[in-house]
Amino acid sequence: MSETTARDDGARSLPLAGIRVLDLSRVLAGPWCAMCLGDLGADVIKVEHPERGDDTRDWGLRTGASNTSYFDAANRNKRSIALDLATPEGLATARDLARTSDVVVQNFKTGGADRLGLGYAALSAENPRLIYCSISGYASDGPEATRPGYDIVVQGEAGLMALNGEAERPPLKFGLAAVDLFTGQYAAQGVLAALFERERTGRGRHIELALFDCGVALTAYCGLEAMVRGHDPVRAGNAHPSIAPYGVFETGDGPVVLAVGNNGQYRRLCEQVLERPDLASDPRFSTNLERSRNRAQFLPAIEAELARWTRADLLARLDAAGIPCGEVLGLHEALTSERAGDLVIPHGEAGATAHVLAPPYRLDGARLPVRRTPPALDASGDEIRAELLAGTPEGSGLR
Repeated sequence: MSETTARDDGARSLPLAGIRVLDLSRVLAGPWCAMCLGDLGADVIKVEHPERGDDTRDWGLRTGASNTSYFDAANRNKRSIALDLATPEGLATARDLARTSDVVVQNFKTGGADRLGLGYAALSAENPRLIYCSISGYASDGPEATRPGYDIVVQGEAGLMALNGEAERPPLKFGLAAVDLFTGQYAAQGVLAALFERERTGRGRHIELALFDCGVALTAYCGLEAMVRGHDPVRAGNAHPSIAPYGVFETGDGPVVLAVGNNGQYRRLCEQVLERPDLASDPRFSTNLERSRNRAQFLPAIEAELARWTRADLLARLDAAGIPCGEVLGLHEALTSERAGDLVIPHGEAGATAHVLAPPYRLDGARLPVRRTPPALDASGDEIRAELLAGTPEGSGLR
């Protein structure tokens, strides 16, 4: 697969074929949104600073002359053009691209796009069909509108750190930038809904996403439980706060994940797997409510039984009994496993070996293709400028 493009004849049949997305965003939430749209077939044009490019070209591990592992993770299926938006020439080209686009994604600080003449009001006046997606740290109509948004800060402010980790340990951030990633997904959903609506109305929309709002949304059932309790739930680490046994457990030679979701599964665990029917009939443990109530007595008993088995033997018995279970793999081990299959795709530039993850979607039984590997800085600049000179491309926002 070439670094710049791996075109696929099937791309024309992808759901968003003919849709053009102008990606004016940087780092993660905005680029992730634009990448999701690119995965579904859109032509995504990523605008970057001519010298430094996206900030993430300097994050992670080097995978090419201008690429890194972090940048690659959020920028497949895109074309790159370098524009200096601090110059009249760069701004003019950006506005030309917006006139020929169906979607604009931006994550300037609140008010920044307007000051550049790239805000929704200015661009939609020239392209009424434009769908414009703004991503910020906090609500644009609130007192913190101008605060910059950072995933780790929002994880703290939205209560996500407070529910992550072990009860006796300090609050803990997620291992990934979960707020950024989910904000990007929410943003892509909003864009898709607006594209669907545009087929009926002929007009675009202004979609706004705030990292804090999405962080609060991620608290889900834990957040609602806190409201019912009037205080925070106890952090449960790898365990489940209301189901037992559920979590990571040690066998004789390594950890397993065990998810016993109902009392029928629990009886099979005790009778068919552990050969301890007395644990199923014990009134302290016979129902999930009792097991949760008596965790202090239950967990040591179940942990001792699980530790008697090797991991392979236990997993085989659990699987035969129809009990959800799995190994606990290292990240590299998981990505190189047979299960990962066609999700991890190698690509190289200038002698460097790198990989790109494939889109998770399957349509009609086939995984969506990586049509373009993450681009080098300005890799498609000349191509995109030539398209502008040639006129409005078919399928653009002006149709």
